[in-house]
Amino acid sequence: MSEAAAAPPGASPDLLALFVWLSPAYPVGAFAYSHGLEWAVETQAISDLASLNGWVDDLLRHGGPFADAVLLAHAFEAVRAEDGSRLRDVLELAAAFAPSRERQMETLNQGDAFLAATRAAWPAPALEWAMGLWDGRVAYPVAVGIAAAAHGLPLPATLSAYLSAVAANLISAAVRLVPLGQTDGNRALAAATRTVRAIAPLAPATPLDQLGGAALKSDIASMRHETQYTRLFRS
Repeated sequence: MSEAAAAPPGASPDLLALFVWLSPAYPVGAFAYSHGLEWAVETQAISDLASLNGWVDDLLRHGGPFADAVLLAHAFEAVRAEDGSRLRDVLELAAAFAPSRERQMETLNQGDAFLAATRAAWPAPALEWAMGLWDGRVAYPVAVGIAAAAHGLPLPATLSAYLSAVAANLISAAVRLVPLGQTDGNRALAAATRTVRAIAPLAPATPLDQLGGAALKSDIASMRHETQYTRLFRS
């Protein structure tokens, strides 16, 4: 366990590492991606606070973010159990589990950047053990799950923090693209927080063979974004 995450018996866990890793300042380039939301704004599928709330809520419950949470949880548990075979299965599935080229680029680029930054500044033996099992690229949620387990962080807090960060990045993109004011952006964050509280506990109980999604409009948006004429974001 990392010394940074260690806490006296009976004390609350030290979650500062999560605040750092999942803040906009952490060098993963999350600000450059919109997860297809840019296309949704152009087509008026997202045009105000209500439509943004619906889009984000659907993604958190039925789309890529929930699938990412499931992958994060399984990677976390594999590292905790020192189960290399299980971890390789999660790594392989996560790298392939993307409905479009841009979605795959988004998760792999952020995952690689997250691991490079974390291994340099937040080293841990279990993190190096996990990376020694795999010579391919690592999807972002799996990278976060591996690092959190390696540093002894609690899974429930890690899942909530990860999903909150994903939602915040989507809402930040919408504030700029729709555009929305800061007050409506804050209202959207509050609504997303309520959804995160409801769905984060479901991820660890979801088997990998039941992994899937039903946010089809978002998947189509990510494909359409590849040929969108005017773009501010990479996905």
